[in-house]
Amino acid sequence: MLEIDAVIDNKPSKALVKELAELRIRNLLCFRELEALNENGKFLYKHPLIRNYSERVKLETMFREDTDRFMDEFGNTRENVKRYSSFLKNKKRSPEQKEKDRQNLEKHKERKQLFIDITKQNNGNN
Repeated sequence: MLEIDAVIDNKPSKALVKELAELRIRNLLCFRELEALNENGKFLYKHPLIRNYSERVKLETMFREDTDRFMDEFGNTRENVKRYSSFLKNKKRSPEQKEKDRQNLEKHKERKQLFIDITKQNNGNN
């Protein structure tokens, strides 16, 4: 963040400002997660790294214990990515709907990547 901040002071650009804002948001989420852990002994599961780690553990367990269910969930997630991508292209959807679609698309893309990573990791072990 310090490097980006120094560049923005001298030569600001939209991309750098956006990147700095996203880093700041992630930082704040991180502090909230740590604060919740310190106060309650539990994470909020809002930060992408913690949320994905938790989801990853669940999916890895599902892969080991019920591979058929894992593959069904993987298929459902791929369909969700297609569905929300299609929704974003639909001109009849309101801006509010499109924002929700964008958020859902991002969530399902992250989940799809977890499925792919787990599958690759386990194929390498066999």
